[in-house]
Amino acid sequence: MTRMPPAPHPRDAGPRTGIVPPWLLLRVAQATDQFDVAAEAARRSLRHDVPMRELRVEGGHPPFAVPPEHEGRPSLRPGAEPEPDRRISDAGGAQTLPGRLVRREGEPDTGDEAVDQAYDGLGETYRLFQRVYGRDAIDGAGAPLEATVHFGDRYDNAFWDGERMVFGDGDGEVFRGFTQSLSVIGHELAHGVTEATARLRYRDQSGALNEHVSDVFGALVEQYAMGQDAGAASWLIGEGIFTELVQGRALRSMLEPGTAYDDDVLGRDPQPSHFRDYIHTRDDNGGVHLNSGIPNRAFALAAVELGGFAWEHAGRVWYDTLTDGVLGPDDGFEVFAAATHAAARARFGVASRESRAVASGWRAVGLDPD
Repeated sequence: MTRMPPAPHPRDAGPRTGIVPPWLLLRVAQATDQFDVAAEAARRSLRHDVPMRELRVEGGHPPFAVPPEHEGRPSLRPGAEPEPDRRISDAGGAQTLPGRLVRREGEPDTGDEAVDQAYDGLGETYRLFQRVYGRDAIDGAGAPLEATVHFGDRYDNAFWDGERMVFGDGDGEVFRGFTQSLSVIGHELAHGVTEATARLRYRDQSGALNEHVSDVFGALVEQYAMGQDAGAASWLIGEGIFTELVQGRALRSMLEPGTAYDDDVLGRDPQPSHFRDYIHTRDDNGGVHLNSGIPNRAFALAAVELGGFAWEHAGRVWYDTLTDGVLGPDDGFEVFAAATHAAARARFGVASRESRAVASGWRAVGLDPD
């Protein structure tokens, strides 16, 4: 790629929401000499994301609602394991939700890659939460899993709007279609779990924790589906989203924040990996996509230290923390670190390997859970 003049530091980028951070879209929007299609697509995506950001930062989304044509969950046989209730809609390039319903639970593949990837990804996310943590769907009460694909004209993002997952097709130059990454699907659906439980407000440290929790479960959904242990896992969020024109592996690295991409046009991944490097900014809702790298590394280090399947130990601790009612909507890193340590001791024992590993992970990023 041809090097372009430096873009504004992430501290100066306009705040938006979605799996793709705002400063990254801003970089693409400015790259008119390199990407004419992608630059225009990024500008449209940024314009769309403003109202979504304003809704999320206030801690609110509309309550779960099911359009009339989507009602009617199949009843369970007595003693049967709960199953997902997936409904995939097609926006057809428009920005009207939910779009046309094209696949329901139990129906065969449609031949539309985005539709079928969304269907499968919602199923994998449901299976992790149901089989490992006993949670029936995002709200814990069997609500349908809704998704809309082909949203917008080359829309460069994916988001959870309080009712459904929404996927853009990407611009084809910088970003591929967002249904191609299972960690993206798991990440955005996990925002719904957070909204239904701890309701961490989407700004500053609580917002970074909101993003962090979604990265944790996005990674665990992918690891569970692939049967990967903590040592074999990539710990990448959004792997495969970039095209071959971008010098980067993924949107974020949980194990090594700040290393996911290093590109002439997009710049270098700006996530800090230690609390001493915490980024104070008014943008990105107070740096929610930036500073989430700090707790991300703490979790990944704890999981790797424990070995085996991360969803069985560190994942259980984080899920307990999210759902046991101890967190307030504005709690920050220190409170969260202490809460996870307490949850590890409560579940596995005060002197357990799990408790020690969780504490070690937090101390490695400059936070003392005690």
